[in-house]
Amino acid sequence: MLTTLITVFLLTMVIHTAETLSYSIRYAGVKVNKLAVALSLVGIVVLVSRTANLIQAPMTAHFVDYAKRHTEFDLLEFLRISLFASSIGTIIGIALFPSCIHLSARVIARLEVTGSIPKLISSVTVQQLKNTTKYIRKPKFRISEFRYLGVSKRFLFINIVVTAFYSVGVLASLYAAHLLPDHATTASQASGLINGVATILLTIFIDPQLGLITDKALHDEKRRDQLGKIYALLMTTRFLGTLLAQVFLVPSALFIGWIVKLFF
Repeated sequence: MLTTLITVFLLTMVIHTAETLSYSIRYAGVKVNKLAVALSLVGIVVLVSRTANLIQAPMTAHFVDYAKRHTEFDLLEFLRISLFASSIGTIIGIALFPSCIHLSARVIARLEVTGSIPKLISSVTVQQLKNTTKYIRKPKFRISEFRYLGVSKRFLFINIVVTAFYSVGVLASLYAAHLLPDHATTASQASGLINGVATILLTIFIDPQLGLITDKALHDEKRRDQLGKIYALLMTTRFLGTLLAQVFLVPSALFIGWIVKLFF
């Protein structure tokens, strides 16, 4: 059981590290004026995240079944540990942000030469992998640098809330399944009730604003220099969102349980 717990913890870290690092790839694309190419690389990062999620999700659900057979097992504590792994993964992504920018810029340049992802991967040599150490950069964040970036507080707050909902959606549905054994299957499939709220907020408030910020950076050198700081700020709010998810976990599970009992 301990091995499974560690595996889930590590997979959750990988998922959130990969999603956080997608900001660095976007920023590298803006810096070299190859945003469309960068977005294709973001697709690979998303693929890594989703592949890890395909393994992590059923392993997490296994603990719900285990908790039914072993009443002494504290399922809520395990779910909170999983959420904590999302916070750790986000911190790792923030720490790797400067290094990943330089590395992503190099990968984008190579992708232009090779013309496709498979050719890019097959062209990588051992020596090139060894040379990746020269792209390592120390993260440098100063609170004063984020003061005049023109990003509204409402935008940042919504980003925190959206991240919290997305982080807690699946786990809340699993905990609701544990609380409602007679409706366990229905509750376990109801994560969309929570993630749906996050999707609406993301589509209406986050994506358009982020698109405008990125588009302005493509056409303005000053804004381009600020974009990295804005992404760093968004990653920080993402981290705060994973912490807020700890608060949302039980209320979200109770909300799912209430909806399930009301309509099913």
